[in-house]
Amino acid sequence: MAKATPSGLENPLGPGLFRFLKDLKANNDREWFQENKARYGAEARDPVLRLIAAFGEPLASVSRHFEADPRPVGGSLFRIHRDTRFSKDKTPYKTHLGINFRHRSEAAGGVHGPGFYLHLDPGGCFAGGGLWHPEPEALYKVRQAIAAKSTAWKKLRASGIDIEGESLKRVPQGFDPDHPCAEDLKFKDFYTATSFTDAQVLSPDFLEQVAGACQRAAPLVRFLCKALDLPW
Repeated sequence: MAKATPSGLENPLGPGLFRFLKDLKANNDREWFQENKARYGAEARDPVLRLIAAFGEPLASVSRHFEADPRPVGGSLFRIHRDTRFSKDKTPYKTHLGINFRHRSEAAGGVHGPGFYLHLDPGGCFAGGGLWHPEPEALYKVRQAIAAKSTAWKKLRASGIDIEGESLKRVPQGFDPDHPCAEDLKFKDFYTATSFTDAQVLSPDFLEQVAGACQRAAPLVRFLCKALDLPW
């Protein structure tokens, strides 16, 4: 049964979510998945879609330019099927659920544009926001913004936001290697995250905790949106 918080938000996630993902990790093949497809829907996909629908209002309080889309296909929930075409790992299914709250603008770049993200993985859950694997033009614009608005960027960093992502070994060509933000100019991704225990994910106030993680990531996402001329 969904658990209501004092604010009225409900957490539709139950322990079946983690049981299913753990079982999938131990039996990652098409035959097992087909036999347990009803479990996937009942214990994982459908509760997460309800969570996405419920998160629309809290997300709008962070920024109205991002969407919580509960459609089962083409919405915020990533497909559970892995793309194995270019991977040595041929296991067919992801053993986590990823939810991307994308910017509404078509110019944002979809999943590779600024956004908020929720990751549900037994023992490795987190939520946050930023920019992941952006297109080269977008990455260049962000680096330009950091270099040109270093005071604002350093203020953002001083606020305690811990930025993660892949990084170059050297400052990219076209930027001053002695710039005061040189280390951050090396980033190829820009995101920040708040970790959750499995117990926190199943707690009645989990949607409020996710909203808090998005609020903490908001200064970074706001900077990225402005760098890419996107509304915030």
